[in-house]
Amino acid sequence: MNLSVNKTEETASDSVEAAKNASNKKEKLADQVMQNPQVLAALQERLDNTALTPSSYIETLPKAVKRRIDALKQLQVKCAHIEAKFYEEVHDLERKYAALYQPLFDKRREFINGEAEPTDAESEWHSENEEEEKLAGDLKNAVVIEEKAEAGETNVKGIPDFWFTIFRNVDMLSELVQEYDEPILKHLQDIKVKFSEPGQPMSFSLEFHFGPNDYFSNSVLTKTYKMKSEPDKTDPFSFEGPEIVDCEGCTIDWKKGKNVTVKTIKKKQKHKGRGTVRTITKQVPNDSFFNFFSPIKVSGDGESLDEDSEFTLAADFEIGHFFRERIVPRAVLYFTGEAIEDDDNFEEDEEGEEEELEGEEEGEEEEDAESDPKKDSSQPAECKQQ
Repeated sequence: MNLSVNKTEETASDSVEAAKNASNKKEKLADQVMQNPQVLAALQERLDNTALTPSSYIETLPKAVKRRIDALKQLQVKCAHIEAKFYEEVHDLERKYAALYQPLFDKRREFINGEAEPTDAESEWHSENEEEEKLAGDLKNAVVIEEKAEAGETNVKGIPDFWFTIFRNVDMLSELVQEYDEPILKHLQDIKVKFSEPGQPMSFSLEFHFGPNDYFSNSVLTKTYKMKSEPDKTDPFSFEGPEIVDCEGCTIDWKKGKNVTVKTIKKKQKHKGRGTVRTITKQVPNDSFFNFFSPIKVSGDGESLDEDSEFTLAADFEIGHFFRERIVPRAVLYFTGEAIEDDDNFEEDEEGEEEELEGEEEGEEEEDAESDPKKDSSQPAECKQQ
């Protein structure tokens, strides 16, 4: 019995001694590793990178602090829902003021289509270069009058090709217009924006009013954009205001042989058995602005669109928004090109500022290189990551 106890004590003692030896070896190994400058540098770099990551910093906070941060997120979600209500009221204001704008837009349509003539007071406009423009205008009018007298032309009605000229001036629209679309767009008399009624889901419609033409029987072509102004349940912090989520076009009643959205092609088919060849004709889609009224339908069953379809739909939404926010409210400035020049100047100013800032940064780097004689001037300056 005593022998058994002694053996057990010896075994336990050996185990303790072995554990101590193993621990000592680990400590020595750790000391050796920590004395290695390469290991220390790598460890320091990893710690630095970790310190630069916001999420990693959050993970180091005590549970009580994390709990308060979660409470702040709850408040942020409530803020997003209040913001959504704000945009709903903005939509109501847009509807209210659209009714105030409409009489002015109606008068614009009358002047454009020659349904009414502006009075002298209505047509009075003072520009910055009025004298130069008046002289140039007088000379041009004299030439035009002389040409008309020679050709025996009658007075021009309204403002010819007003909306078609806007399409031609704006790159976003001109890219959609094909040569065979142009004669049709010359019949475009007006474009209107209509907002959804109170109590209805948020949306807006574009109405394209056409005069009688040889291409289709519709007097109005419509495009409706459906909008959503509420935070996403799965990602509420991404909410930045109303977004277009879907759109619907309309059916164009094309006259026989006038549908520019399709083209007829001839195709030869060879019979497998007899070897005879026959020619068939079939209709295939054709590039045209009027495809704008047959948009891609967003799937309602949650199925995702392919990349090309998503790109096409995003471009469609952008065009619809541009008509609503820019083209319709400021049509005359896009006709004359003044709005386009303003847009271009704004973009150029932004680019100029970026270039100027880049130049300043380069100058600072050069000064640093000159002030530090230890730096090798032959080495390129490192780029700073944002």
